[in-house]
Amino acid sequence: MNRPKTAPVSERASTFFNDLLNTLTERGRSLLSWGNSDTPLTRVQLIELGETLLSRRGEATGVALARTLLEAYANASREDRLAFLDAMAEQFGPDEAELTKAIEAVRNGNFKASAVSRLHKAAEPRRQELIRRLNLAPGGTASLVKMREELLAVLRERPQLADTDDDFVHLFSSWFNRGFLVLRRIDWTTPANILEKIIRYEAVHAIENWDDLRNRLAPPDRRCYGFFHPQLVDEPLIFVEVALTRDIPPAIAPLLDLDRKAIGSDEATTAVFYSISNTQRGLGGISFGNFLIKQVVEDLKRELPNLSTFVTLSPVPGFAGWLNAERKNEASTLLDSDQRATLTNLDVPGWADDPVLAARVEPALLSAAAAYFLTARTSRGGLIDPVARFHLGNGARLERLNFLGDRSEKGLQQAHGLMVNYLYALDKIESNHEAYAEKREVAASSAVRKQLIARPQADVVPLAPVTS
Repeated sequence: MNRPKTAPVSERASTFFNDLLNTLTERGRSLLSWGNSDTPLTRVQLIELGETLLSRRGEATGVALARTLLEAYANASREDRLAFLDAMAEQFGPDEAELTKAIEAVRNGNFKASAVSRLHKAAEPRRQELIRRLNLAPGGTASLVKMREELLAVLRERPQLADTDDDFVHLFSSWFNRGFLVLRRIDWTTPANILEKIIRYEAVHAIENWDDLRNRLAPPDRRCYGFFHPQLVDEPLIFVEVALTRDIPPAIAPLLDLDRKAIGSDEATTAVFYSISNTQRGLGGISFGNFLIKQVVEDLKRELPNLSTFVTLSPVPGFAGWLNAERKNEASTLLDSDQRATLTNLDVPGWADDPVLAARVEPALLSAAAAYFLTARTSRGGLIDPVARFHLGNGARLERLNFLGDRSEKGLQQAHGLMVNYLYALDKIESNHEAYAEKREVAASSAVRKQLIARPQADVVPLAPVTS
């Protein structure tokens, strides 16, 4: 006789706990006048509810208040939601009276642990505790991530929210640290609701349809991994797509080709990280990617000891904008007259599809790209390209510049088709990371450095339409 399947003990315990918490929450809500009204709360009521939440000590009532406030915030008008965020910045800062007393106590020479602790507590903005209490509500973490997403969307026009954003980052950095994250492989057997999110969240190379997704997940020479958080069970926070190959690829199209011939995973020597996508805008600034790559490398080496090379095939999203600005800047020292003349070919429609034009552009473009990575810097002295900052900061080496590695419309628009390989040499990661973190030194291969020295020929094609 077949026994009916039962859920694992951990799952049953989790379900019991959630049911119990929801029961307590509903009982707490029944005690509140807000709990029985279908009328959206005003901005004033939202703020009052926040104050009430901070003043309560009962656990069940606190959870009910938190749930009510988050639901009311979600249902409020955009103007009222922004007013609540403004209030978090203006009215939920440190208790000024308590802070003044604590500062005076320390100034008067009271350096006892209790006095210092009191100062630390008084200096903490009240909104941090408000955020903590909101997180107690069922689904609170997801709601707070969405709240910060809205805050980030208006931060430039509302600079007064910067301190509130800092508090979100401070708390999220603890709640989403590596110890709470779970690495899961995502494959063709993963539940459809998660696969749909992979399609939606893919930010580097758009997934066109389910056949495209299957091509990236199902074959034996493909892998996909994501970090998940216990409070966002079906929401990957970040995911990476990996191709297993025999060599380092110079272009993205062959990796995504639906008609390509897959190889056995035991035939591969190289793991290529060709797409890394963050999925939660509300977690911007919270770093997961460095942990993700290192964990995936460890898992792949354990599964496939035949792998010896770990590289990326990465976009260069800032290159075209930078190069266009340098071409217009006559005072620029990063391009010489020969390069400027040759790069006028980039203005010819369809240049990338014309073999003659492409051959003339290549040396000048690659030389400019080497300058972009090795010489050009922001006003603060950092690398211009965000992808470069990420990988080089993680200890990778700039291995190769790939001319026309991405011929898609997006690739040509953001980087004139340029792609790069960053190499994760396992025995050099730490030293590369230290050199970059301490001295802003860019680890680069000799081939890339030679591109910086090489001077292209001034071979210019008139700006005329390309004909077939």
